[in-house]
Amino acid sequence: MTRYMGLVKMAEGITEPPPQSLMDAMDEFVAKSAANGSFLDGGGLFGTEDAINFVVRKGEMTRVDGPYAEAKEVVGGWALLQFESEEEAVENMREMAQLHVDHWPSQELVITLRQVAEGPPPSE
Repeated sequence: MTRYMGLVKMAEGITEPPPQSLMDAMDEFVAKSAANGSFLDGGGLFGTEDAINFVVRKGEMTRVDGPYAEAKEVVGGWALLQFESEEEAVENMREMAQLHVDHWPSQELVITLRQVAEGPPPSE
């Protein structure tokens, strides 16, 4: 089994809550995915108004507290997933993205799927 991270990125400052139909559809989708063992954990995230960043630059570390005026797009939700194949992972994310198209078409989102590193990167 290979683990993946799914991320939902959206515009910062969205004040419109997700429609109840999307929440219901996502509850059903997550329940199905948890039952088949592909959904390990996940959830939504609050906005960046209370976020804390630790910036490392040129050997120095700085703490920067939100809100971040320059933020245009933020991670609004995440999921830790596992699948037998990349094709299954891609299909799962496509299905989840389609739920957003169907139930919250007024929003612009970027849904990202990334494989979780389980060790050093493969050598070429």
